[in-house]
Amino acid sequence: MTTIRCDIVSAEAEIFQGEATLVVATGEMGELGIAPRHAPLITRLKPGKVVVTQPDGSVLDFAIGGGILEVQPQVVTILADTAIRADDIDEAAVRAAKEEAERVLAGRGEAMDIAEAQQKMAEVMAQLSALERLRKNLKH
Repeated sequence: MTTIRCDIVSAEAEIFQGEATLVVATGEMGELGIAPRHAPLITRLKPGKVVVTQPDGSVLDFAIGGGILEVQPQVVTILADTAIRADDIDEAAVRAAKEEAERVLAGRGEAMDIAEAQQKMAEVMAQLSALERLRKNLKH
């Protein structure tokens, strides 16, 4: 079985580096599946999930806050605004951030506050979704 190297990097740190048989990410036009020997590509990513299938069949789940995906012949690179492994997500903090974003959106504050709240809402929803997928996978 062939593999492709996958690097996931955020502004703060390198989140993941390793071999993968499949990388799935949420692009602006929908989900992308990147397998070994995929054609070169660069695209923007929306806040959402990144799922990395490793050669042993295990699956790693990440939540990102948007970014860029680049595919080269031997490597997939994800440069994320923010990124976190699903099993590192603090559910209480995410729920508090969601409530704060909802409060700002409901109050219809300044335009900049609304844009920031919408971005934060997308990020926390991606993290909650990653938590749900992680829990579902642990039950099987």
